[in-house]
Amino acid sequence: MSPWLALAVPLLIAAFLLYRWYSRRQKRERLLATPLNPEQRAVIERLVPLVRRLPQPLRTKLDGKINLFLDQITFRGQNGLEVSEAMKLSIAAQACLLIVNSPVWYDTLRNVLVYPSAFLTHRDSHEGYIVHEDRHVTLGESWARGPVILSWDHALQGGLDAEDGHNVVIHEFAHQLDALTGHTNGIPILRKGQAYAGWEEAMLSAYNDHVERVERGVQTLIDPYGATNHEEFFAEAIVTFFERPRAMQSEEPALYAQMAELLALDPAQWA
Repeated sequence: MSPWLALAVPLLIAAFLLYRWYSRRQKRERLLATPLNPEQRAVIERLVPLVRRLPQPLRTKLDGKINLFLDQITFRGQNGLEVSEAMKLSIAAQACLLIVNSPVWYDTLRNVLVYPSAFLTHRDSHEGYIVHEDRHVTLGESWARGPVILSWDHALQGGLDAEDGHNVVIHEFAHQLDALTGHTNGIPILRKGQAYAGWEEAMLSAYNDHVERVERGVQTLIDPYGATNHEEFFAEAIVTFFERPRAMQSEEPALYAQMAELLALDPAQWA
C-alpha cells in the first residue's frame, strides 16, 4: 500500500464518521423543533390530560421531545396486540414528561414492548442445586439498557387519570432515568449544581419515614410499593411529583424541592 493510500483511508473513515454524526445531530435538532400536528395534540390531550396543565413553553418542548422519542423507539405489540398511533402518542407523551425540561435523554432505549394487559414474568431463584421458577403478574418492567415493557390497559388508565397517584409509564421511565448512571439505586444523574448531599438527605429521610408508615399500616401519599427499596421509592416519588404535586410540596417539601431541581419543573404551580 502506498503512503498516500495509507493516509487517505483513515481520513476517509474519519470524514464518514463526522458526516454521520453531523447528520444525526441535524436530524435531532430538526425533530426537536418540529411541532406536533393538531390531530396528534388532540389525541395526547385526550389520553394524557396532564399535558394540558403545562405552560406553553413546556408544551412546545414536549412536542419536540415526543417527535424525537417516536423516531428513536420501536413499539412492539405482544400477544397479538397491534400498537396504534394513538397508543404510541400516549406512551411517548407520558415518558417525555420526565425529561421535557431536562438535557438528559433515554440514550440506550430502542424498544418498548406493549402487552394488552398485565402479563406474567418469570424469575428463577437458586437454592443450592435447586432452581425455583417464580411467576409474577406484572404491569410494567424497565431494563437498564432497554426494553421498557408495559401493560397497555394500565398505561392507558395511568394516562387518563392524572390525579390518582398511579402511572405505570412514568414509573418505568423513572427507572430509565435512574439507570443512566449505570446503576438503578435511586440516585439519578443530578442537575448541574445540584448537591448530592442535599439529594441524599431528602431522599433517605422521606424513604425512611415512608417505610415506617407503611409498616404501621398508615395511609401514605406516595404509593406503598415505594417502601420496597430505594429505586422503587424514587420511581413512585416521581409519579407523586407529577400527579399530586401540591400535596407532595406540603407533606414532603425537601423531597419536592429536590425533584423540582432534578427535573427543572414545578408542577405545583401549573394551572
